Amino acid sequence: MTPSYDALREARTALDTPLFAGLPGDIAVSFEFFPPATDELREQLWKVVQTLAPLAPRFVSVTYGAGGSTRDRTHATVSRIIAEANLPAAAHLTCVDATKDEIRAVAEGYWEAGLRHLVALRGDMGAPGVPFAAHPQGYANAAELVTGLKTIAPFEISVAAYPDVHPDAANAAADIDNLKRKLDAGASSAISQFFFEPEAFFRFRDKLAAAGIDAPVYPGILPVTNVAQARKFAKACGASIPAWMDGLFEGLDARPASRQLVAATVCAEFCRRLYAGGVRDFHFYTLNRAELSYAICHLLGLRPKEAQQ
Repeated sequence: MTPSYDALREARTALDTPLFAGLPGDIAVSFEFFPPATDELREQLWKVVQTLAPLAPRFVSVTYGAGGSTRDRTHATVSRIIAEANLPAAAHLTCVDATKDEIRAVAEGYWEAGLRHLVALRGDMGAPGVPFAAHPQGYANAAELVTGLKTIAPFEISVAAYPDVHPDAANAAADIDNLKRKLDAGASSAISQFFFEPEAFFRFRDKLAAAGIDAPVYPGILPVTNVAQARKFAKACGASIPAWMDGLFEGLDARPASRQLVAATVCAEFCRRLYAGGVRDFHFYTLNRAELSYAICHLLGLRPKEAQQ
């Protein structure tokens, strides 16, 4: 009897070298946080920063709430990271509910605090399903925002990219054209929205190359522990969640430790497939938790810098 394709694949898998064996640790990482709302959460985040700092991230970024709702907290978080953790930091800045003068004031404040890297985003209105509306005295889109920020100070600027296509884009080609406008305006790199199938990023990478875009695009990695929450995030940004993910997490709602182990396994295997496809830069959406991201980096061969000295 001729073995089926699945049986042959399983036989090869049984004899394969362990998935993470021998990786040289030749990756670079960055981590994203959101500004904490209370003193207790601030201290929790600081422990997360201290846990991840030895991995020598290329930068860490801090998000910015709709309409500047977290403006002061973002500024405080970024300033502490720069001053006390001595890490390269990037602050998010959006167009939502802000005039050009207000954005200039925020950007100048960041520059004075020693921050040299911004993540420039159009932003969303906050409420699900509410279409973006530019402030009458503000910037209409991220490309305009990048142009404006470049007149304020010589910031390094990153922008967003969408392997699964932004929900407001007419189609994939229009979405890539928009990314090109942001890069042409002065951005030097892009951070992708999270995605869950390596092939989505590989196809996206090929389309960028065909469009003549050679700026670095760092894949955004969201370690999933709560599929319902991830589905909510995905709906807001146009990402697709594969059906098999539901089955892997089914029955684990009351078992957080087991759920964490499954999450690490799923995300590490996903990142390993990206690595096999030539990816060496990873941007982790940490949700202000350290252990999942740290474990995945470890499996990919990355070690604390002091341990290598």
